[in-house]
Amino acid sequence: MAQQMSVEEARTILKKFRDEQTRDSDLVVNIWDTVIMDSCAKLGDEVWLVYEQVCAASLDCQRYDIAEQCIQQLNEKFPNSIRVARLQGMLHEAREEYSEAEDEYKSILEKDETNMYARKRQVAILKARQKISEAIQKLNEYLKSFMTDYEAWNELCDLYLSQHDYNNAAFCLEELIMSNPHNHLFHQKYAEIRYTQGGNENMELARTYFSQAVKLNPNNLRALNGLLLSASYLAVSSGKGAKDKQVNLKYATWAKEQIQTKYEKQQAESQFKETKVTDCMEKLLESLQSN
Repeated sequence: MAQQMSVEEARTILKKFRDEQTRDSDLVVNIWDTVIMDSCAKLGDEVWLVYEQVCAASLDCQRYDIAEQCIQQLNEKFPNSIRVARLQGMLHEAREEYSEAEDEYKSILEKDETNMYARKRQVAILKARQKISEAIQKLNEYLKSFMTDYEAWNELCDLYLSQHDYNNAAFCLEELIMSNPHNHLFHQKYAEIRYTQGGNENMELARTYFSQAVKLNPNNLRALNGLLLSASYLAVSSGKGAKDKQVNLKYATWAKEQIQTKYEKQQAESQFKETKVTDCMEKLLESLQSN
């Protein structure tokens, strides 16, 4: 497709990707190789944004030759630029040259100690080196300064989960739920952590948050399964009396019915599609035989 593009069409596509923050690295690199690379002069000052965009895409595609070319052009135009240093650090990371990448990010932080990106990349390097405890410590330090970075809270949660530290992982999810109480995935993940911890108190929390996840997104099958399991457990093990048992059985029965309905609907749709394809094939065969 890219081979048939004009420079203006390629330019429009790349700008659209930048504006919408769309990540299609293979297409970006293809456009660069076949259209833009030999026509950079036609882009004017926009070329510097394109170099940065293409560099990031080429790292995704392990086209380090293109990344080096872009970084070289940007360095000549913007010597001592923090943004260019960041790209150089990313190139080192992609090549697993972690010491060199760390030096780049330290250099950035010497110029701008509040640079969020460099500090987060330091965490990524520790994670890549399997230094999970150090990564957790570094990310906690980062969040003391940038408490509203909810991507960082989610990453910290996953790091805690990798170490089976469920209490701290749950705390991270609580921060995320407070930031966005309408995100069903946060409720689901929090419920799963509490379910994993076990015990009646945690199971009740799990049931509550699985219920909220389903309320926010009725098509969340994972949350429905979680609701079924946690309610079933509590119906047998809670020990709070017949009334509480009936409540949990009601939850479990409802979740089971919802799951069954959704699977039956999915199966019916699948059978309909298969029947439609089969009918088309039979008609094709009939037409071939008549010829």
